[in-house]
Amino acid sequence: MKSVGTSDSRDRRRRRNGRRAAGFTLIELMLVLVILATLAAIVLPKFTGRSQQAKITGARTQIANFETALSAFEIDLSRYPTTTEGLRALVEKPTSDSEGWLQPYLSREEIPQDPWGNEYQYRYPGQYNENGYDLYSVGPDHKMGGNDDITNWSTEK
Repeated sequence: MKSVGTSDSRDRRRRRNGRRAAGFTLIELMLVLVILATLAAIVLPKFTGRSQQAKITGARTQIANFETALSAFEIDLSRYPTTTEGLRALVEKPTSDSEGWLQPYLSREEIPQDPWGNEYQYRYPGQYNENGYDLYSVGPDHKMGGNDDITNWSTEK
């Protein structure tokens, strides 16, 4: 014969576990929303004929991310990476004059390519930003010059 107390506690546990298994956690819901947003960001531009504009916006966003990382690098080392060190100095400690380098300044281990599969171009000191650096993507034509380049300087006078 079973005791009444044991049976009641098992029933309560089953009901409690059943309630927990029936719902979703906030993290699961957020993960689903992130996945849906990512898919929408990839698929929607194709359906609306705006994929080129989405790539341009992506390149501008990545350049802004590089600028933030370059500013942090400059604060820590009191200088920008040289042209030779390039953007690689944001993820790997430079071999020379790197006292003060505290961290990888980008979350990825690799420097991302632009949306057209080209490497982002970096030059310090800059030709167009004489007191700073030039940072740009050559755009969809894969050549420097023209109206399709995405840059960190203004071409307007």
